[in-house]
Amino acid sequence: MAGTGRSMLLSLLLFAVTLSLLEMYRGWFAASELKTIAGGFVSSLLFLLLLTFIGNYQEASGVRTGWGAVVVAQLVALIVAGTVHRVCITTCFLFSAGILYEVDKLSGMILARSESKARRY
Repeated sequence: MAGTGRSMLLSLLLFAVTLSLLEMYRGWFAASELKTIAGGFVSSLLFLLLLTFIGNYQEASGVRTGWGAVVVAQLVALIVAGTVHRVCITTCFLFSAGILYEVDKLSGMILARSESKARRY
């Protein structure tokens, strides 16, 4: 399993690459309705990458991660989506809500598994 530092660095690098590609091809993403939806999805991936970076940074510095990280990551993703197309803002928000739900569900499963292992010993 990747450590906090490695995960933080990788998510920051992927965020920068994804942001660069999204801005380079924003004309392509704004060309049709389906591509605009795809632009919102790519922007929601920016949300996930930034949320991972912020969460790992807070974990490394000893601060408890809360809803503030989610709000900051969501605002950045929505601003970036707004530079591509207005519809990307809506689709980014909807895709980000689904991603956040799945991340929360996955986090709960991992936490329950680690608590059950801790009880055995």
